[in-house]
Amino acid sequence: MFKDFWRERVKFVEENLIVELETTKFIDEKLFEAMKYSLLAGGKRLRPIMLMSAADAINPGSGKKFVKVACALEMIHTYSLIHDDLPAMDNDDLRRGKPTNHKVFGEATAILAGDALLTLAFEVTARQKNVAPEILLKVVSEISTAAGASGMVGGQMIDLESENCRIDFDTLKKMHAGKTGALFRAAIRSGAILAGADEEKLSALTKYADNFGLAFQITDDILDVVGDEKTLGKPAGSDERNHKSTYVSLTSLDKAKELAEKSVNDALDALKIFGGEADFLRELVKYLNERNS
Repeated sequence: MFKDFWRERVKFVEENLIVELETTKFIDEKLFEAMKYSLLAGGKRLRPIMLMSAADAINPGSGKKFVKVACALEMIHTYSLIHDDLPAMDNDDLRRGKPTNHKVFGEATAILAGDALLTLAFEVTARQKNVAPEILLKVVSEISTAAGASGMVGGQMIDLESENCRIDFDTLKKMHAGKTGALFRAAIRSGAILAGADEEKLSALTKYADNFGLAFQITDDILDVVGDEKTLGKPAGSDERNHKSTYVSLTSLDKAKELAEKSVNDALDALKIFGGEADFLRELVKYLNERNS
């Protein structure tokens, strides 16, 4: 049931990503193809699905109404992947089992494709209907803050500065709370805000999101050690090659697994005020401990 629902939501998101691309006016075909290449390259579509599921937890059945904002989050996520893979950043050749954007289209076009997806995200958000302007502005603030200097971009900067040196545990948490966790947080909070959450439920979902992001990153670090390239769809062992501090390298593989499990349990604890309307979110965070990609 859980995976069937996830697959249905993935299909729904991808259909709408195509709609949003085709609705957009492009003046250059190569740029369009580069954006489309990465945006439609597959993936879990976690962030848009989390947004819709948070909305469903507040107002059951409402999540799909906010698919435009959900698609915008996936565009921001995809832009970040394109830029992360660049030679000046992580210098990766594979993403989701396919050559990275700059390997196909060249570095300059990849940079512009990422830029275009980031800005398109806010154009698509502005297309969202049946939401009060003040609520939509609040969501724009959530997403832009999460994607910018105090969130994802700031976390990536700490990541770059931390290469070839050992950082402390607090710096590692700060880095990943920005680089990875901020967009998860924005997805959950935005979905809840769009669906009309009160402060108690918004606070509970925020706690869930923060622990989800932590569990996700710790599991990612574990998979970089124990996973294989074919399953991951990207090179394994890249953290070690790039001399990056991770939850595994700063503790141990066993300790990292314990930390991931604690974060999952803390996320589940945050959802105790919800009933069955939050079951997908519960199953999703439990899935983190079992995933292999």
